[in-house]
Amino acid sequence: MAERPVGRIVRIAELEIDPGQIESFKTLLAEEIEASVQNEPAVLFLHAVSLKDAPHMVRVIECYADQFAYQAHLTTPHFLRYKAQTANMVRSLRLIETEPIALRAKSNS
Repeated sequence: MAERPVGRIVRIAELEIDPGQIESFKTLLAEEIEASVQNEPAVLFLHAVSLKDAPHMVRVIECYADQFAYQAHLTTPHFLRYKAQTANMVRSLRLIETEPIALRAKSNS
């Protein structure tokens, strides 16, 4: 039986982006994800994808070590900069709370 991750915060963000600004948005999102994973040890993973036939519909799957890590992430300069720079690009945002069942990934090293 798989061990259940204790304290992990996993969310799915569903975003609709202005189609005319999707390339700029993707660049800013990639920069924010890189900074978060590199600079915040308690950001366990951030994965961004778009729907195959609707590239302006973006999904971000995020995992934090715990609620404290998630709250800390929201106050970082790189996240606040991303939110400010993309505010006029995001048409809608819905955050979905989840209950982790099994979280596994291969190491990049």
